[in-house]
Amino acid sequence: MKIVSYNLRKHAASAELVDIEHLYDVDVLCLQEADAVLLPDRVGHLRLADATKANRLGLAIYVNDERFTIGDTTAFELKKSLHDRLFSPANERLIASRLYDKEAEREILIASFHAAPLTAPNSLRRKQISTAHRELGSLAAGIPTVMVGDFNYPIFKNNLRRRIQEMGYELSLSNARTYSRYKIFRGHFDFVTSVNMGIDEVKTLPRGASDHRPILVTTSYLSVDAEPRQEMVS
Repeated sequence: MKIVSYNLRKHAASAELVDIEHLYDVDVLCLQEADAVLLPDRVGHLRLADATKANRLGLAIYVNDERFTIGDTTAFELKKSLHDRLFSPANERLIASRLYDKEAEREILIASFHAAPLTAPNSLRRKQISTAHRELGSLAAGIPTVMVGDFNYPIFKNNLRRRIQEMGYELSLSNARTYSRYKIFRGHFDFVTSVNMGIDEVKTLPRGASDHRPILVTTSYLSVDAEPRQEMVS
């Protein structure tokens, strides 16, 4: 399965989506900083599963509806940063779609996530990430789950990885940095977290109109005989 995550930078890179879908044969497309009002119903062969409604800069998930049956989609508010309280760019920072993969005959949960901006401390973003994982577990405990998006976490990632593993998830980074608009903030901003799902490769794609580069996540289901990961803990 191929999943692309892309922060559109205030919808500026939206015109690139059809080419990305076609070039990389995408199964699921997860967006951040998208204008929900301007999103089309389809991007190539992908159908809009859902998008956040309360955000000025929203989240969205597109799905290959020939391969997947789209179930419930849920959006979540996470703990707000001072930036959120002053400017209200994003009330909902997590959206998740429960899908049924007709090829594999298995359910999967896919989520698009956008953490608070760099004006907030890492501790708040860690809180948002842990809350997001708990919310995903409440939706679909035990089924393969992949959360992708803009984590806004360029430094101290080893500490973040340890905390994510304590929640039963794995953190995966791409092969090259995903953000380079400002020299001081260059690095990996766009991540993948997963549970009960194999992450084969995470590749940074060429830069377009956004200040973020999209990432392409190649996944595979774990064997049904594989040991389940530990249960999430708070």
